Amino acid sequence: MSERVILQTARLTLRPLRATDFDAYAAYCGSERAQFVGGPYARPDAFNKFCAMIGHWQMRGFGRLAICLKGSEEAFGHAGLLQTDEARAPEITWTLWDGAFEGRGYASEAARAVRDHAFGALGLPLLTAILHKQNTASARVAEALGAVPDPALPVRYADERAFRLDAVTEVPA
Repeated sequence: MSERVILQTARLTLRPLRATDFDAYAAYCGSERAQFVGGPYARPDAFNKFCAMIGHWQMRGFGRLAICLKGSEEAFGHAGLLQTDEARAPEITWTLWDGAFEGRGYASEAARAVRDHAFGALGLPLLTAILHKQNTASARVAEALGAVPDPALPVRYADERAFRLDAVTEVPA
């Protein structure tokens, strides 16, 4: 992915994060919704994390994108790739910042678009998904993508588990 990547699905546009997305992201970070990613976070910490997502593109040439409904510029989540260690496969990530958007399949739809782009245009052979053990909703998304639990993959913390997602042979570009 490059900074100019925009992915489209039937209902969503995934576009680069913008400064105008920060308030919605900070509200998410300051809420209990961030519990499975180490939160809640204070606004300054949310700012640092948000800037890191934007800077990731400069470091790796790919990263995370804002999730918006088609026809809207208002972001309600992010999805994309994260690779903090070059020795590890990129991690596919998805987060809905606002609970009002849950239960509609948006996280799965956004993650599928990222997966297809990663395996298609980027030609990546493997993705991981590192999830909090209690985050059953994200585990369902990972499994819907075709990911399988892989205890051999490294995790950062004891309360996480890893999923493996190998490239399939026929992914749209």
